[in-house]
Parts: sequence; C-alpha cells; structure tokens
Amino acid sequence: MDDTLKLTCLHGAHLALGAKMSPFAGFDMPIQYSGIRDEHLAVRGHAGIFDVSHMGEIFISGPDALRFVNHIFTNDAGALAAGQIAYGMMLYPDGGTVDDLLVYKEKAADEFLLVVNAANIDKDYAWMLDNAAGFDVKIVNDSDNWGQVAVQGPEAEKHVCKVLGEDVPALTFYTYTDFCKDGGRIIVSRTGYTGEDGFEIYASPAKTVALWDAFLADGVVPCGLGCRDTLRFEAGLPLYGDELSAEISPVMAGLSMFCKLDKEEFIGKEAVAQQKAEGVARKIVGLEVHDRAIPRAGYPVLSPDGSPIGVVTTGYRSISLDKSICFALVDSAFAALGSEVSVEIHRKVLPATVIKKRFYQTNYKK
Repeated sequence: MDDTLKLTCLHGAHLALGAKMSPFAGFDMPIQYSGIRDEHLAVRGHAGIFDVSHMGEIFISGPDALRFVNHIFTNDAGALAAGQIAYGMMLYPDGGTVDDLLVYKEKAADEFLLVVNAANIDKDYAWMLDNAAGFDVKIVNDSDNWGQVAVQGPEAEKHVCKVLGEDVPALTFYTYTDFCKDGGRIIVSRTGYTGEDGFEIYASPAKTVALWDAFLADGVVPCGLGCRDTLRFEAGLPLYGDELSAEISPVMAGLSMFCKLDKEEFIGKEAVAQQKAEGVARKIVGLEVHDRAIPRAGYPVLSPDGSPIGVVTTGYRSISLDKSICFALVDSAFAALGSEVSVEIHRKVLPATVIKKRFYQTNYKK
C-alpha cells in the first residue's frame, strides 16, 4: 500500500473482511467485498452499508455565516430551516465547478455544516478561506474528527431504527436530526447517493467503527465504492471530476436548477446567467448504446457522419437494467433527446441514442 494514502477509521474493518482495496481521492478505500454485482443488488433489494468517512465536514459559524454561505454556494441557504439540507455547488467566477456539496442548516441561526467531496477537502477549505474577506465567520475543517457510514436500500430505515434506537422514520428526504449518544454527537441525515432510500450517519471515528459492526451484525451488506458508482450512475447523479469539474459548469451538466439566480449574489452567478441565456457549447447527456459492449469513460462519441462530437464521462452495462448506458459530454447540437450518435468501443463504432440521464426510477422517501 502507498504510505502517502490516508486511512479511514474503518480501514481495519475492510481488511478483516477481505475487501479489495484501491486508492480513491487520496484514501485507501474498499472497492468491493463479495462483488460489485452482488453488492449493487443488495442495495437495490435490501440494504447495504458504505464507508464514506473520507468525505469532508467543514463547519461555518459567526454573525455573517448565512451571508457567507450564500456567497460561495449556488443554492439558497437562506431558504433552509434548522434540520434541512440543500444540494448545490461552489463555482469559479467563470462558472466552472469548484465542487458540488451539501449544506446542512444547524439549529443555531449562524451555523452550517458543509459536506464536501473527499478529493476536494483541502481545495474547498482553501477556497472558502480565500473568499472569506469581509465576512465575520469562523471556518473549521473538522473532517479528521468525523467518521461517516451510509446505509442505503429499501430496508435501510428498519436497520437504522434498530441499531440507533431513534425515531428516524420522521426524517424526510433532505432533512437530518442529531442527538448525543455515549457522550458524543451523532448526525443522521436522509439524502442518499444510490437512488434508493437511505441514511448517512456521522459520528466520532470510534463510534463509527461500533456502528459499522452493529449494522453488519444486523444483516446489512458491506458495500464498496465500485457499486456506489454503479448505483449513483443509474440514478442519474453526477460525480465530481466526471460530470462536474472546473471545465464543466452546472449549466453544462444540466444542474442549473440548483443555481438560484434570484439570490442577490454568489460567486459565478453572472457566468451561470450568461450561459443560461446564451446557451453552452457542450452538455452532459445520457446515452443508450445499442449493443452489449460497455462504453467506458474516455471513449469517443461520434456524429452520424463519424465526426468526433464528445466523450463518455461514465459508462457501464447497467446491473439493474441490463443495458449499455453512459453519461457523455457532447456538442449541444447533438444533446436533444432522441438524437442518434455513435460511441467508438474497441475500434467498433456502435449506434447510440440520447436518452434521459436518470436511467433508473429512484425510490426516495419524500
């Protein structure tokens, strides 16, 4: 193992279970245990648990906390009541994406929790500090003091109620609660990244290990990042670095509904407004390839006359749907639903059709 890789608090548990480990976002993470297909189907049909302790937790507080969060965040944090969560992005002035993230509104009027992608923790924290001039805020990167597990699937609620002994059914989609247990704070949210109902549980590293063991003892299936990717992809959810990046704006990704242009201001607002008004050169689309071959990231997308018009960003033979599907960044002229294109796979040019990006019917509790 690379000595420079970070380890989550559950690293020993993964090794004990014989997980296949691989570097991801600077961490040594489990890719699979029994196998990606088995784990994927466990989440779709029952319940699976993921180690997501590599995610970042940044707390923002102070008299200007709301104004500052709204300055760096595309969605409207001012619309959140305590216990509510919003999804959105931080943008560069040109509209490119710094990161996509979740903002949790804490009970105190001037406190927020920002949950950011693991690969971007240091970059995001530096971005916040660099843009905090003129705001009376305290910004704390507390990521090392938190572990996190995600329990996902149609049976997730049953298992979370049993293991935590708390009234989690009252939580609706994109809300959270918190409580003290064994002397430490535990945060339980209901967002999900799989297309199924699910919960995220934040706790101290030691408590996270205990929770992991308790969920496994209750029959929840341990799942790696391999099926986390196949699940989020089927549900039409983006992954930073693939469907969002410094070069891919929310407008290009089809996520401009999370950019509230009626807010007074946010970094990148003018660029988003201009892109929405004038259009963008490329867009992220969903494609169905009419063949069993798998369209992998980086494969070329071609126009009907064979000209290169884009590239696959994520692609799989869908486990739930048994179809070869992918996300692709293509020229906007070919982004309309029903457009006929091709994908080059192993030197074969295979026909494909632009379809909706949400390939799988999601099952959230709303």
